[in-house]
Amino acid sequence: MTDTPTATVTDRLVTATEKLLADKGIRAMTVQQVAEAAGVSRAWLYRHFPDKAALVGAAIVRLTDSFWTDAAAQLEDLGSFEEQLAAGVRIGRGAYDDPGALLMRLRTDEPEEFAACAGAGVSGLVPDLALFWRPYVNAASARGEIHAAHDLTEVAEWVARLLISLGTVPGDTVDPDDPQAIRTHIARFVMPGLRANPRPAS
Repeated sequence: MTDTPTATVTDRLVTATEKLLADKGIRAMTVQQVAEAAGVSRAWLYRHFPDKAALVGAAIVRLTDSFWTDAAAQLEDLGSFEEQLAAGVRIGRGAYDDPGALLMRLRTDEPEEFAACAGAGVSGLVPDLALFWRPYVNAASARGEIHAAHDLTEVAEWVARLLISLGTVPGDTVDPDDPQAIRTHIARFVMPGLRANPRPAS
């Protein structure tokens, strides 16, 4: 009989933490604020989470699961790798604007605090993103959109680095908020490289 109330309180605490992270960030958020927002006492909060890092860590886990689930749902119906990559830039840009997808913003703005709470360094961003994209890379290779001689693990990491760059680093020739400009850039520069033999005969 105690499992359901515990789960409900835990969920309220994590939801309150997510909202406060969106408003204040990791450093400025306090345990007291989380308790008040969740409608519980500070002592009751500590029965579920031993400290602020554990609270933020739980929120990061839930945000991560939600972000990847939503991203996958948006990519599944797209017919080509080119379309998926263009959508990936848009999804990544949304991670900065949507209060429900704080991960990239927290990692960028408060890297030390994020790493301490997540239990992993900021360097995990590229491997995590590469792991997410690996099934799409595999499928693109099977469809012939990626040359068979490519190392697909390398391709997935390159895709991760490319999407982070396109989504976060300003430039003079590509507007990351213009879907057509992103699609043109990917069609002109990215896809030819993926279709080409990485080890041409000398």
